[in-house]
Formats: sequence, C-alpha cells, structure tokens
Amino acid sequence: MLSDMTAHVSPILTREGLANHARSNRRQTVDIALRLLATPSENPPGDTRGIAAEVLALLKEVPGVKAELHASSDSIYNVVARLKGGRPGPRLIFNGHLDTFPLSSRDEWGASPAGALVGSRVYGLGISDMKGGLAASLFALQNLAVARSSWAGEVVATFAGDEETMGRLGTQFLLDTVAEARGDAVICADAGSPRVLRVGEKGLIWLRLAAKGRSSHAAHVHRGDSAIDKLIMAIAKIASLRDLAVKSPANVLETIATASPVSEALSGEGESEVLRSVTVTFGTISGGRLPNLVSDAAEATADIRLPFGVTVAEIRTLIEGFVDSIDGVSVDYIQSYEPSWTAPESPIVQAVAACVQEVMGVTPVVNMRVGASDARLYRAAGHPTVVCGLTPNNMGAANEFVEAEELMCLGEVLTLAAFDFLNREVVRPR
Repeated sequence: MLSDMTAHVSPILTREGLANHARSNRRQTVDIALRLLATPSENPPGDTRGIAAEVLALLKEVPGVKAELHASSDSIYNVVARLKGGRPGPRLIFNGHLDTFPLSSRDEWGASPAGALVGSRVYGLGISDMKGGLAASLFALQNLAVARSSWAGEVVATFAGDEETMGRLGTQFLLDTVAEARGDAVICADAGSPRVLRVGEKGLIWLRLAAKGRSSHAAHVHRGDSAIDKLIMAIAKIASLRDLAVKSPANVLETIATASPVSEALSGEGESEVLRSVTVTFGTISGGRLPNLVSDAAEATADIRLPFGVTVAEIRTLIEGFVDSIDGVSVDYIQSYEPSWTAPESPIVQAVAACVQEVMGVTPVVNMRVGASDARLYRAAGHPTVVCGLTPNNMGAANEFVEAEELMCLGEVLTLAAFDFLNREVVRPR
C-alpha cells in the first residue's frame, strides 16, 4: 500500500536521501502493479471506470497530491494528478494509459491474468502495456511527495483511459481540455525497455480502398468489368510506396544505426530497416460473390507507416495519384498522424538515460519506436517526450510478464529522473 511508504516519514532534503528512500521501498512497485492488475480494464470494451477509481484511491494516499477524474465518455475515465515542489519551476508530465488489450486464450494462462508474482516474474494482462509502467509512475510520485520540498516546479500525471484505440478519448482529450496536462517535458512509461529509450515514432495512415465494376457471368467475361482486378492494380501501386526513397535527417538515421545492435536484440532483426522505410500492410480484402461471376465490388484496408522525413500530405498525394489513374477506384482515409521526434540531446532524455545508468548499471541507447504510443500526441503538442518502459514478454498473449527486478528499477529511474530534470540549473520559462 502506498500509505505504508508515506506514514511517519520525515521530509527528504537531498537527492541521496531520495535515492536511498526509493531503493529501500522498491518492492512496493510490485505491490502497486499487482493491485492494478486485479482491476480489469480491457479495451474493447473500453470501460476504465474501475481502474480509474483504483488509481484515484492510490493517489489519495500520497501526501500533497491532488487528483481528479476526467470523463470523456460514459465509460472512459481519465485521471490527472498534480504534485507541487518546494519552489517555482518547470512542469514534468508522467504519462500512461489505463486500458489494456482484451483477454484472449484464457485457458492458455498458467498464471492468473489478474496478476501474480511467480518467482522473479510479474504476470498479468497488461503488465507490460502498461500497468507496470503505471505502477512505476505511481511509485515515483510517492517518493517525490516525500521529497517535495527538495525539488522545483510540479509533477503532473496524466493517466489516460483510452490508448489502445488511438487515444482520442484519453491523452488527446486531456491535452484538449485540461490545462495542467501540458508541461515542459514528458516521460511515458509505456512498453519498451529501459535499455532502449524511445524518442520518436513513425507516422501512420489507415485507409480503405473501394473498387466498383460491372458483374457478368465468367463465361461472358467480355461483358463484365472486374472490381477485383481494379483493386489488385490499386494495391500493387500503393505497395510500391515501400520502395520510396525517404530523405530522413542525418541525425535520425545516425540514431537508428547506433542503437541497432541493442535495439534489434530486443525488438527483432530488421527493426532498423523498418524505422527507415515506408511500410505498407494490407490488413483486409474482400470482394465478389461467386467464383463464376465477375466481381462488381471489392474493398481492402491498409496500414501505412511513415518514417521521420516524410509527411502524411506527401504520401496522400502519391496515393491519390495512384487511385485517380484507375477508373472506378476510390480511397477513404480512416485516420492519420505525422511522424514524431524528440532530440536525444533534450534534457529529459539525458536525465532518464543518466538515471538508467545509475540504477541499472547499463548505458541505454536511444532510438525510434516502431509502434504507436501516446508519446506521439505529446510530441505533436510540442512537448519533448521520452518513452522509458518495461521489456514486454508475451505482450497481448497468454502469460504476459515482466521481470520484477526491472519493474522495481523502473520505479527508481522515474523517481530520480524527475528529481534531476526539475532541479536542473537552466529552466525554460513557462
């Protein structure tokens, strides 16, 4: 319980005292994670009222924290918590999400998806994505609360109820409606690894292709006009985007190359090429009615990921040129967002990297991230943002787990990185 860590504790006045306090209480990070795992928050269906209430209850045990619920729908609840330091200064955001993937393959779980500590591992649905990261953020808030007279500015936690479905009712809602959700820098503890700090993400376009033709019997193919043939041509043209030469900035390419040996060991061989390239994935395709009928309608959906160095508008212009060249084919854009990037030299990235080295004894690399997170929303809003989370194992599948040692280390890293960032000598005016 958080209250066990805060009761009868004298104020901490030095960084050394804060580090010792976090180290002495690090096991509590696991306890917090297990408490969060016990409350389901699968999305879909996307009901985060229960987990938001649990987080609010945990926050109310932390001295000096002011926490509020912010509902963006009948079932999506977000939590915003504020903790002020001892003097004016910058505002640091801890960002995370409350929702998880839906539970699948329940019979394949050996440990409880509602949370279990088995040996050196913490199991549970969403432990890596990202209830472990939430627990580390809550643990950091508790430690910073005990030491709040020793650091400047303010820490704000934005715990979003909607991330798995792209964040419109979660972090984006908070950025649009809650002034305190904006600050000077952001640490997001989403899934990843403390050994690979993620400072950028690829952009995205989701689209739907529709082709119209004229049906006829296959024996009289000359009387028909195949929608499927048209769709195949459109698919081939859009797939050619994979060969697009992208002029990414030299520092981005250098960052990817430098991180590659460490990053690919965790995320798989080929990650570096994916980060540098436009990728195109056709997720669904349908059309026609019978094998012996020329199809009069066909449809496909695609996921296109954009490296830093090309924009959504540039890719859309190419797509529309492809589509316009094929009679009877149209395109509908489902959603999109731009690639994002925070310079590795940013103070928040440097603070987190130094604390990973201090706590874990490893020098982290810095890299882009192949998947999406709410960090992209903060970068789009102009916030320097770094993702430092837990190494996932079986994420989204049965027996999802993280290493308990890494979870405890993450709580210490977030604590000290926040303290160092807020107490740095040069403070950007708000």
